[in-house]
Amino acid sequence: MNLGQRLTALRNYKRITQDQIAEALNVKRARYNAWENSISNPDHIKLGEIARFHGVTVDFLLGLPHPQGILMLTSDDYSDGYTDESFFEDLEKELQRNFKPKKSLSPKEERDIATDLERMIGELESREALAFHGEPMDDETKELMKISLENSLRLAKGMAKQKFNPNKNK
Repeated sequence: MNLGQRLTALRNYKRITQDQIAEALNVKRARYNAWENSISNPDHIKLGEIARFHGVTVDFLLGLPHPQGILMLTSDDYSDGYTDESFFEDLEKELQRNFKPKKSLSPKEERDIATDLERMIGELESREALAFHGEPMDDETKELMKISLENSLRLAKGMAKQKFNPNKNK
């Protein structure tokens, strides 16, 4: 994925127009459009501004993986000009089919997860400076962290259930 494709993906991810981002970066829309279409590239100062605007690193904009492992593609961004779009649709269906939970958790396991989650969140919130990349976490980030922790606990519980009772839970 080149710089222009990443700029497009990040803009689409935020659901903003080229006009809106061009105004925020203090450039003309035509200039920003040229960056997205890989006609020209922003200078290093504008690259820094773009990275700050999107909350990513300049390294990410230039092609290195996102430090959090986030894939910023939406269905509109699948086409790279070389890969048939049906490949991505088939891949998405395969992933959805393979990652559905085999069996739901018992009420006791649900309570255990809720208890563990509350304990973890309590420990995180009890600290004075809960930070993310050196910045205090906002409420939205805290909520996303809570969702992530809950999903991790559910996955771990399901994997342990399968590992220690492989025949019982089929």
